[in-house]
Amino acid sequence: MKRLHVHVSVEDLSRSIGFYSALFAAQPSVVKPDYAKWMLDDPRVNFAISTRGRQPGLDHLGIQVENADELHEVYDRLRQAGGNIIEQGETTCCYAKSEKAWIDDPAGIAWETFHTTGESTVYGDGSGENQARIAHAKQSACCTPQAAPSSSACCAS
Repeated sequence: MKRLHVHVSVEDLSRSIGFYSALFAAQPSVVKPDYAKWMLDDPRVNFAISTRGRQPGLDHLGIQVENADELHEVYDRLRQAGGNIIEQGETTCCYAKSEKAWIDDPAGIAWETFHTTGESTVYGDGSGENQARIAHAKQSACCTPQAAPSSSACCAS
């Protein structure tokens, strides 16, 4: 069974934990100095917040799966949706070990697809996620109509 994932960047973690705990009528299942996560069943969502240095607001959306078969099913859907898929593979992020891939939707919102395989005592260095986001940013910057010359290699089909 799949679960929607939402990650919001916040400025004040403690205040945000209080707000979302009241909103969801539940305490977070994970709390770290820079991160909190709720694994809700109603609605079925993995809702995370962090103070990891990004602008406050929606950071990314995602689909969390429970096993490798579901992950491959979602990867097939990504290929059908089109776009530039960044396969991150096995990584440590958000105090968890997982396998994941990234894609941007037509509006430019980052979508993460992942299967969590274990816990981690560290947030992770973000190198895989940062490489995925940098690749998306280069693709987006290169392929915007005002910036892309007609012979641009990154925009070729």
